[in-house]
Amino acid sequence: MHPARSNPVIALFLASIVGAFSISAQAPATAWPQFRGSPALLGTTDATLPPSLRLLWTYDAGEAIESSAAIADGVAYVGSQNGDLHAVNLADGSLKWKYKASPDGIGESSPAVGGGLVFIGDLSGVVHAVDVATGTSAWTFKTAGEVKSSPVLSGDKVLIGSYDATLYALTARTGALVWKVKTDGYVHGTPSIADGVAYIAGCDEILRAIRVSDGRQLFTLSSGAYTGASPAIANGRAYFGTYENEVLAVDLKTRKIVWRYRHPERNFPFYSSAALSGGRIFVGGRDKSMHALDAATGKQTWSFQTGARIDSSPAIASGRVYVGRTTASSTSSTPRAAKSCSSSKRVDRCPPHPPSPAAGWSSGPKTGSCSDWGINHSSLITNPGISESVNPSSRFKDSEIRDQ
Repeated sequence: MHPARSNPVIALFLASIVGAFSISAQAPATAWPQFRGSPALLGTTDATLPPSLRLLWTYDAGEAIESSAAIADGVAYVGSQNGDLHAVNLADGSLKWKYKASPDGIGESSPAVGGGLVFIGDLSGVVHAVDVATGTSAWTFKTAGEVKSSPVLSGDKVLIGSYDATLYALTARTGALVWKVKTDGYVHGTPSIADGVAYIAGCDEILRAIRVSDGRQLFTLSSGAYTGASPAIANGRAYFGTYENEVLAVDLKTRKIVWRYRHPERNFPFYSSAALSGGRIFVGGRDKSMHALDAATGKQTWSFQTGARIDSSPAIASGRVYVGRTTASSTSSTPRAAKSCSSSKRVDRCPPHPPSPAAGWSSGPKTGSCSDWGINHSSLITNPGISESVNPSSRFKDSEIRDQ
């Protein structure tokens, strides 16, 4: 079951945010080489960004983009629903090369870059490794289901999940199968890796810890909820949201859930993957809010009402949280300004794309895919609307922060 497709629009834009990316020691400077920036999926960077962002260029991918871009060596890599993997020069937005992965399209799988190759999965169930210099295929690996999980590199292996309910470890250079672990549901999310262990929180409601070296499953823990988000790992804990309207913190040593967060009034699912910074968890919700939680206790420190559903995953830079949202209306894409949490000044946002049909919440059964259940993602990806920026240290409450 694929998200509905909409008219091709300008689907990739670059603001002055990307050129300054300098992430953790797990990734090279001035790069964002995979989903969430690093194998632990922290979504953070030490880059210094200007107080106001400005649009530098746009690139028309020809169809909707459901995933996020990877950035390495001055090139942005991103997949589109027409099945193309695009390599775009950061300097001017010009096309370096384009690789046709699948006639069935590329969905939510975000590329990962390393060792002269860029890796991505497609909706035909194929994992691709493409030469970054030439845009030609290095190898392919066929799974038995759609691939919406994003690849993660760990040493000489690339890990990726499939809708055939399997997590795969492949040799990065050749694509040979190293090991595979069968789960009880779609592997929709991206595995996070810390200390040689991969963690997946999936559609089978189970958090799994799997040793990267040999695929041995170290433990499982029931989250009690269908999960589309990918876990972020820090200080011996995993953090992720669920479709049961909660965000969880799991102690990976004791293998216990140490806290659950649920908003006291707004009960909506969390599909966004969390970012971590300064002892806080930042996660977007389908209640239209960005939530900041104390990582130790799960207590809310603030929430920011954006005016529309948040399914994208936040990134943190220069003391601010950056996140995309759907537009508040299916008929209007007029930019609106949000107040800065620290100064009450308006914060500049990147201009929105042309509108696409809004997707409503579905109360149907948990069938199809993790992403399809409850939302049509074409409205989010082809019309990301407004990129909000919020001061992570603020303690302003919803009633004090509104779109104007």
